Amino acid sequence: MLRDRARSALILVPPILLALAIGGPAIVVVVALAAAIGAHETFRLLRQAGYGSLPWLGTALAVVLVLDLGLRGVPEGSGLLLVAVGVILAAVGAFTRPDPRDGLLTWMGTVFGALYVALLGFVVRLGDVAPPLPPGVPLAALGAERGWILLLVLGVWSYDTGAYVVGKRFGRARFLAHISPSKTYAGVVGGTAAVTLVTAALLWGLGEAPAAALALGPLIAFTAQAGDLSESMLKRAAGAKDSGRLIPGHGGILDRIDSFLFAAPAVVLFVVTFLS
Repeated sequence: MLRDRARSALILVPPILLALAIGGPAIVVVVALAAAIGAHETFRLLRQAGYGSLPWLGTALAVVLVLDLGLRGVPEGSGLLLVAVGVILAAVGAFTRPDPRDGLLTWMGTVFGALYVALLGFVVRLGDVAPPLPPGVPLAALGAERGWILLLVLGVWSYDTGAYVVGKRFGRARFLAHISPSKTYAGVVGGTAAVTLVTAALLWGLGEAPAAALALGPLIAFTAQAGDLSESMLKRAAGAKDSGRLIPGHGGILDRIDSFLFAAPAVVLFVVTFLS
C-alpha cells in the first residue's frame, strides 16, 4: 500500500509543485485539467450506477465553472449565470430521451456531475481571496495565493496520511462501513491531529495566529473525510473499486481529488468569514 502511494505521489506531486512554483494561470490550467478528467470519471460512474447523463455537456460545464472561479475581473454573479445556462442546456438535451423518467434522470445526472466536480474550482478561488501576507513572514516568498493553496494541499494530504497511518496501527472500531469499510475512528483522530499540527505551522508561516488551526484543522479534516466518503458512495453505487486506472494503486484522478472537492470551498468560506 505504501509503495502504491509513493507511485501515485510520483505522478501527482511534480505537476502540482510546478503549478505552485509558477502560480497564477498555471494553477488554473492544472485544476481545470484535473476537473475535466474527474468529470469524465464521474459521468462514467454515474452511468454504471444506472444514472443517465450528457457527459460531454457536463464535462464542459464543469471546466467552464472552474475557469470562471479562476479568472479575475469576470462580472459578479457570472458563476450563477453559467449554472443557469448549464441547467437549461442539460434540460434541453434530456428532451431527446424517449422515456421522460430517463430524461429526468439524465437532466439531474448531468447537472449533478458538473456541479460536483466544479467544486474543485474553489482551489483557485482560495488563491484569489487569500489575505495579503505581512512583510517578513516565513512564507512571504510564496505570496498569498500560493501560500494558502499550499496550506490546503498539505492540510488534506496530512489528514489522509495521518488517518492511514494511525488507522492502520490502532484502528479497530469502524464507521460507515457500508460506504467505505477501511475507515476507523482511530484514523479520524490521527488524521485530525496531523492536519491541525500542519495547519498551525503553515498559519504561522503565513503570518496568521497558529491558534486558528484549532478550528481550521478539524474543518479540513471533516470536509476532506466527507469528500472521500461521498466519492466512495458513488463508487459503491456503480459497483466500482476505483474511479479509473490513470494512477497506479489509486485508480483515477477523482480518487485523488475527492477530498479537495469539499475541503476547498470550506477553507474559502473560513478565510472570507474570519480572515478577510
